[in-house]
Amino acid sequence: MRLENKKALVTGAARGIGKVIADLFIAEGADVWGLDYKAPDDLAGRVEAAGGKLRWLTVDLSALAEVEGAIDGALKEAGGFDILVNNAGITKDNLSFRMSLEEWQKVIDVNLSAAFLVARTVGRDMIRKKTGSIINMSSVVGIHGNGGQANYSASKAGLIGMSKSLARETASRSVRVNAVAPGFIATDMTAVLPDKVKEAMMSQVPLQRMGTPQDIANAVLFLASDDSCYITGQVLPVDGGMFI
Repeated sequence: MRLENKKALVTGAARGIGKVIADLFIAEGADVWGLDYKAPDDLAGRVEAAGGKLRWLTVDLSALAEVEGAIDGALKEAGGFDILVNNAGITKDNLSFRMSLEEWQKVIDVNLSAAFLVARTVGRDMIRKKTGSIINMSSVVGIHGNGGQANYSASKAGLIGMSKSLARETASRSVRVNAVAPGFIATDMTAVLPDKVKEAMMSQVPLQRMGTPQDIANAVLFLASDDSCYITGQVLPVDGGMFI
């Protein structure tokens, strides 16, 4: 029970990696506030299975003007958060010279600007209490880039820079900020890729398998827990050795 009596906010918690993170946190003793742009169809069952340890926030993170107000309300309800996981993210892939400003801006708004607003709101409370862990979900493409994903790669690179800057700003108050950089992970986002693309990506992974949401959740749990109490400002790749 590494997160016993902790309160956590997990964005993008309706499905995929975010759902697995929320479920793992609950299993480790945390009270979790899940956030997404809509509630999942199985929310009632998830709340019941969590034994009252899951609460839900429906927030459209692309509506930036509404983000801080919604998070502030959750903060007051929770009495503050010990852990924040900025996991929510979207893609709108296109080659750079074909990418519209709307495709660029939407991804930056949700993946980076909203994460900043959430971290700023939650982080202020953590600073006052002199404790907390913030984990931002980056990506290996934020480190190495990827064709057709200039917007997504820029947003994930931005999260790395933001994480390191926030870590410097908050360390004196015992608040830690780190990033996780997933590689080729089996999610709804990668399921739609053509088989040839999947095969090409798999050929780059020394561990010879796709990662799972559980692999990412385990890394996030480590950074959220006291097991990593002397780690801040770091980027933890979880990529099966893809970029050794």
